[in-house]
Amino acid sequence: MKSEALHPETTFIAAQAQAPRASRFRLGLSGRVFLLTITLVGLCEILIYVPTVANYRMMWLSDRIAAAHVAALVINAAPDHTVSPELADRLLTGVRAQAIIADADGSRKVIARGPPPAVSRVINLQSSDLAQSIGGAWETLFRPSATPIRVIGRYREGFDPVEVIVDEAPLRQAVAAFCLRLLGTSLAIAAVVAGLVFFVLQRAIVRPVRRFVSNITAFADDPQETARVIVPSGRNDEVGDAEVALARMEMSLASELRAKRHLADLGLSVSKINHEMRNLLTTAQLLGDRLEGVTDPVVQRVAPRLVATLGRAIRFCEETLAYGRATECHPQQRPFPLAPLLADQADLSGRGPDCAVVFRERCAPDITVHADPEQLSRALANLVRNAVQAMQAEATNRAPVVSLEASRAGDSVTILVTDNGPGLPARARAHLFAPFKGSTRPGGTGLGLAIAAELIELNGGTITLDQTEVGVRFRITLPAEKRA
Repeated sequence: MKSEALHPETTFIAAQAQAPRASRFRLGLSGRVFLLTITLVGLCEILIYVPTVANYRMMWLSDRIAAAHVAALVINAAPDHTVSPELADRLLTGVRAQAIIADADGSRKVIARGPPPAVSRVINLQSSDLAQSIGGAWETLFRPSATPIRVIGRYREGFDPVEVIVDEAPLRQAVAAFCLRLLGTSLAIAAVVAGLVFFVLQRAIVRPVRRFVSNITAFADDPQETARVIVPSGRNDEVGDAEVALARMEMSLASELRAKRHLADLGLSVSKINHEMRNLLTTAQLLGDRLEGVTDPVVQRVAPRLVATLGRAIRFCEETLAYGRATECHPQQRPFPLAPLLADQADLSGRGPDCAVVFRERCAPDITVHADPEQLSRALANLVRNAVQAMQAEATNRAPVVSLEASRAGDSVTILVTDNGPGLPARARAHLFAPFKGSTRPGGTGLGLAIAAELIELNGGTITLDQTEVGVRFRITLPAEKRA
């Protein structure tokens, strides 16, 4: 059995359906939305989390400056701005500092339990910006200093600045504890926000998309069933518009497929009827041929008309059957010389021995065309036969001539099929290559030109009608060589 050629799109879809999955893991739309939500919420949390930690560190240091300012007030209130060792120790313990440096009557006073210790870093709260605060928090958490740090700040505007020397270990512990508390709170908030965002996206986007996919899959299984057409939800947004458009498209496709199925069934029935009618008409034509030998005058007058009528009916059945096939066979294209094929058209034109139509061919022997010889011959035969029948049907003062000319330009070959007959009526030009509509003569089927156009297009060519003052000229363009 001869296998039918599959359409490229059908072959591709079938191959995709049978191809094994590259991986069993498939991240669906819900999973992608979830990951996207987690990523965005996490990014927002980071943008909030880092400045908050840096701000907490600055507040902790500001508290030390505020406590040191109270100690400075005590120093200023003491006689000679001098405090006892016991009071100094209590002040240092309250500030949690190793040393306090404050201004008293224009002189710097230092309160310490011994010589002021060396410091590794100086933090000036009066000139610190956000970037420096974040960098300082990073150093406190991940690069703490083993030696004390000096903090310079002002309690409020209008007050003298004070300095404190403190260990960084308590600061690091406080910042680390705050980071853990803030992390727990942030994760809880992020989980709630991510859940809400995911829930909204799931209902607003993912569920409609799943509904689209489910409907399209079900509709593809039986596109002629109108019950599978999606029912719009009535949403007043882009999803609702998409549902309406999809419903309209599916309804139109279902109607068109049902109409084509009915036409296919009807075409099959017509083909069967035509087949039987052709056999019956052929028998009737044979019987009519015998009537031509009867000497009765009435029979001699009627018999030729009867035979001609039966001949037209048989040709109508044959052309209808030829066009009614589902598709033309795939062209078996190959390069071949064009001149012999043009020369054969005179014998394929269907002219009788008493036909006065003259055939002229002009084609260089070296002109070749890349096409299916059988299909090209059929297409030319339809054009030539139409020309012969048109010139036989209407007598003119000119000698009837049909010419076939071929020329090559670049990688294309042009074939001109010309006659000097009565030309085409306007109604035929409007639907020239449409089946059953482009008949150029009374009693014609309008299938010859439609079949010719289909065969030319199958071989990668084009067919057009040229404007001429006399007769008809069809221009056929075909590839001279195989195209990549």
